[in-house]
Amino acid sequence: MAAGAFTLGASPAPGAAAAPVPLDRVIPAPASVAPGGSPYRITEYTRIRVDGSREARRAGEYLADVLRPSTGYRLPVTEHGRGGIRLRLAEGPYGAEGYRLDSGRSGVTLTAAAPAGLFHGVQTLRQLLPAAVEKDSVQPGPWPVAGGTIEDTPRYGWRGAMLDVSRHFFTVDEVKRYIDQIALYKLNKLHLHLSDDQGWRIAIDSWPRLATYGGSTEVGGGPGGHYTKADYREIVRYAASRHLEVVPEIDMPGHTNAALASYADLNCDGVAPPLYTGTAVGFSSLCVGKEITYDFVDDVVREIAALTPGRHLHIGGDEAHSTPHDDFVKFMERVQPVVAKYGKTVIGWHQLTGAAPAKGALAQYWGLDRTSGAEKELVAEAARNGTGLILSPADRAYLDMKYDKNTPLGLSWAGYVEVRRSYDWDPGAYLPGVPGSAVRGVEAPLWTETLSDSGQLEYMAFPRLPGIAELGWSPAATRDWEGYRERLAAQGPRWDALGMGYYKSPQVPWS
Repeated sequence: MAAGAFTLGASPAPGAAAAPVPLDRVIPAPASVAPGGSPYRITEYTRIRVDGSREARRAGEYLADVLRPSTGYRLPVTEHGRGGIRLRLAEGPYGAEGYRLDSGRSGVTLTAAAPAGLFHGVQTLRQLLPAAVEKDSVQPGPWPVAGGTIEDTPRYGWRGAMLDVSRHFFTVDEVKRYIDQIALYKLNKLHLHLSDDQGWRIAIDSWPRLATYGGSTEVGGGPGGHYTKADYREIVRYAASRHLEVVPEIDMPGHTNAALASYADLNCDGVAPPLYTGTAVGFSSLCVGKEITYDFVDDVVREIAALTPGRHLHIGGDEAHSTPHDDFVKFMERVQPVVAKYGKTVIGWHQLTGAAPAKGALAQYWGLDRTSGAEKELVAEAARNGTGLILSPADRAYLDMKYDKNTPLGLSWAGYVEVRRSYDWDPGAYLPGVPGSAVRGVEAPLWTETLSDSGQLEYMAFPRLPGIAELGWSPAATRDWEGYRERLAAQGPRWDALGMGYYKSPQVPWS
C-alpha cells in the first residue's frame, strides 16, 4: 500500500491560509497562551538569528530546512542583524524541554534553557504557519505568525512512541520517517521493539545467527531483515537530532522464538524450533534453568548498551505464558542486575511487577479498563514502593487497534479505539491506588502484525498519536475533547502537505 493511500482530505480553499493560525490552535496544547499585538510575516528578507551556541545554530538550520522549500526564501542562519526569527538559549523557568515564543510585528523570538526546548519551540512555530509551509515546492504564501506569547513546559518527562519492527521489518529510512512524524508533536522517546517470535532485528556480534537467521523472516513469511550496528547507530543519531532518546527492547523470557530458532542451546531440550511467521503469543520461553541463557542475556545487553547512549533498556517480560511463575521471578532476579551492570535503567512491561522490580526500574502498563483488580493492584503496590510507571493502556494508547469494525488494518482484541477514546483519559488518575508522582508519562505503542509499510503506520498512528502526545505534554486542565477535535481537524491539511496517510475519523470535523 502506498503512503497516503488512505488520505481522503481536501486541500484548503485558495486564500484560506492568509489569516494567522491562532496561538492556541497547536497540538499539544501549550501551558500558557497570551495572544495579542500584530502578527509577524516571514518574507524574502527574513533571517534566522541564532546566538553563538552550536545547539541554537543546529535548531536554526533545522528550521531553515523546513521553511526554505515552501517559501522559496534564502532564510540565512546568522548571528548578526535585527528582527526576523531569533533562537536563543538563556536561563529561565523552562526546564529541559520548555520554551517561550514571543511574536510581534518585528519578529519571532524562541527562548529556551536547553536545546530540546528550542527544538520543541520550532515545532510550535511550524504549526503557527499555514499548512502549506510543509510542502516541498514553492507556495504562494503569505507566511504570517500570530502576535502574542506562548510559555510552555511539559507535564511529563516521558512521552513516547513504540514501533514494533519485529512482526514486520521497517528500513532505516522508514524509521526515520516515523521519527520526523512523532517529533512534530514533541515526543521524546522512540521505543524500538527489536525482538520477538517472528524476527530478531539487531546484529549481535557474539551471537551472529540471531540477526542472519532469526531476522530472516516476518509475519506472513516475508524476507524480514535486520539492522547492522551501523544502521542502529544511524537511527540513534537521527533520533537524537530530533531530541528523541532511543529505548531498545529485547523481549524476554517469552516472545523469543526467533532467538530459540537461531540457537538450539537456548532451548531446555536442546532442539531449535522452526522459524515462526504467525501471530500467536505466549508459546516461547528461554530456558531459565540453563546458565547459557544468562551468558546470552549478558552478551546481548552488553552489545546493545554499548550502542545506545540513552539511559534505558527495555527487557519486555509480557505474555511469558510458557514460563512458570517461579521461573519468571528467578529470571528477572538474574537479568535486571545485568542491565544495571552495563549502565542502563531497567524498563519492563507491567508483568515485571509480578516479580521484584529493581530499584529505579520503570514498569510499562498496557492493561485494559477490564483488566482484573488484582493485576492493577499489583502494579499500584509496585508504584507505591517506588517503581515508576509509563502508561500505555491497550484500549486507549495502542495505535494498532482498529478504529471500528470496518478498519482494514489492525487488530481488535482490546476493542475498537476511536480518536475520542484514545484522547479522553487522564494519565495521572488512570490507575486506582497509584500516586500521581509515580506516573512518569505516556507511550503509544504501534504493533505491526498487520502493518508492513509507512503508509499503513501513518493510517493507524494518525490522528490518534497527537492525542497521546497531548496527554503527555499539556496540563491536565487543558484536556477538552470539543476543543481538541477542532485543533485536530486543523492538522489534516498539514498532513496532506506532508504526504501522510491518515484516518478521516467521523468524530473529527475535518476541513
